[in-house]
Amino acid sequence: MSRRAVVAWLLLAPWLAFAISPLALTFLTSVKQPVDAFAVPPVWVFAPSFEAYATLWLDEGFGRFLVNSAVVAAATVVISLTLGASAGYALARYKGVGGFTLLLIALLFRALPRTAFALPFYWIAQRTGLYDTRTVLVLVLVAINQPFTVWMFRGFFLEIPEEIDEAAMVDGCTRWGAFRRVILPLALPGAITAGLFTLLLAYNEFLMPVVLTATRATTLPVAISAFGTEDIRYWTVTAAGSVSIALPIIAVVLLCQRYFVRGLTAGAVKG
Repeated sequence: MSRRAVVAWLLLAPWLAFAISPLALTFLTSVKQPVDAFAVPPVWVFAPSFEAYATLWLDEGFGRFLVNSAVVAAATVVISLTLGASAGYALARYKGVGGFTLLLIALLFRALPRTAFALPFYWIAQRTGLYDTRTVLVLVLVAINQPFTVWMFRGFFLEIPEEIDEAAMVDGCTRWGAFRRVILPLALPGAITAGLFTLLLAYNEFLMPVVLTATRATTLPVAISAFGTEDIRYWTVTAAGSVSIALPIIAVVLLCQRYFVRGLTAGAVKG
């Protein structure tokens, strides 16, 4: 290992320890007994117990909340990527003033705080009978995330030369066929990157689910926030829930890491 690499590791190691310390401490709290979890000074030597996880999964209905979050997140990703890819491609290839206007409106919509839309979305959900359903969560999260997805896809498609579209159409493809068979596969790393960001938004969203759900469609962040509000003994259950929420996202990011890095660096170097 070179001297430069050693210096880099020495500089990054403290920051890495600082970054992962919250999750590590949360995990330690989740495997402690309540009397040890909140002892002062902290107890570092203890007999691990997975009682909190048993309570979380067997008594608190964690599986139902996990299914709600998974369904909402998956549907949001699929719809957002489908609409975002189509709109992003159209705006990347269309050079008129109307395209820029649409992009500007989307950016302004994305810049507004979520609290500005909470009450209107609540009113619409009540009037349409969609309150406390997964459907309303998917529709709202897609609406919130769509400007971001469109901007990302437009940036990816701008890096793909238009000559590739023209060559595909010369070979007999329609515009849609060229997009589906040639352009979209070239933008796969970007699509995975946009999908990961969309997944994080939908999976971790708290404000909209807490406003638009009550019991049936409650998602993980809302459900876990209710644990331990009255009894300190349930704080270990909250810690177990936090760890359980984080593990699926960590697994997805690790599996898609190669494409994620390629998508983030797409267009950084032109050749």
